[in-house]
Amino acid sequence: MMENDIGLWGVPLAVLGGAIRVSTPFIFVSLGEAITERSGRINLGLEGTLVFGAMAAYAVAVETGSPWLGVLAAMVAGSGFGLLHGWICSFPRVNDIAVGIALMLFGMGLAFFFGKPYIQPSAPNLPAIPLGDWSSIPQVRAALNVNALFVIGAALALFLWWAFKNTKLGLIVRVVGDSADSARAMGLSPTTVRLFATAAGSALAAVGGAYLSLYYPGSWNERISSGQGLMAVALVIFARWNPLGCFAAALLFGGAGALGPALQSVGVTQGYYLFYAAPYILTLVIMIATSSPGRQLAGAPGELSITK
Repeated sequence: MMENDIGLWGVPLAVLGGAIRVSTPFIFVSLGEAITERSGRINLGLEGTLVFGAMAAYAVAVETGSPWLGVLAAMVAGSGFGLLHGWICSFPRVNDIAVGIALMLFGMGLAFFFGKPYIQPSAPNLPAIPLGDWSSIPQVRAALNVNALFVIGAALALFLWWAFKNTKLGLIVRVVGDSADSARAMGLSPTTVRLFATAAGSALAAVGGAYLSLYYPGSWNERISSGQGLMAVALVIFARWNPLGCFAAALLFGGAGALGPALQSVGVTQGYYLFYAAPYILTLVIMIATSSPGRQLAGAPGELSITK
């Protein structure tokens, strides 16, 4: 590939590499929220879970020297937040959305409090898989330097898509999410199913936080999330609660988020910063397009509060 060709492909390659990097936390948070919403519960507290997971992963990685132990710690912390959310929502006349907002603030506050000592120390990073080593072009190698969590997230999206259609557990979650009365008639406990679905979803959201602190950007600070936990809720609606759709939508959001840095990397010095707002604009457009009270959301669980 000639030098001019490299310049021509510079922006697409930068967007591709950036999309892979930026989309990974969206993948885990959206898949987690898809599990939770499929059971008939919405969790707006994932922003707090994401931030606390990032802090827990970074702190454990600093103390143990193992980034994978950090990811495990994030999952444990996230599942704890999910169990707390599910337990509170099991009481009569408790609003899912209000509890989620309260736990979002609670999680962020705890993360900021316990994370103060870990702002300066350096933690080991998660490993990357060099899928671009076959090329002699630095831009190609950089774009295809894929973190292991991205690969795990892609495999998880495929597994969840299959599991919702073909496994007993997936059917149970779907039945509870579509009709609590039908679930009770089958001898199922909607409260219990939603409790564990919320815990599983929060655990995955915390893995997204671990990626932020242990790989990209690869540090712990109090502004690490930038609203990705909240944007994931819009992403799940956009994906119509389909795990494969969540993966594709996460790549779309990631590409939108990578556009500004990609333009800057090739020398665009005016106006590129406007593209940093692309993910937020995309979120706003999606919420407007799906918020019509007279419009039926295809694939929406019948028990989900936003559909009532």
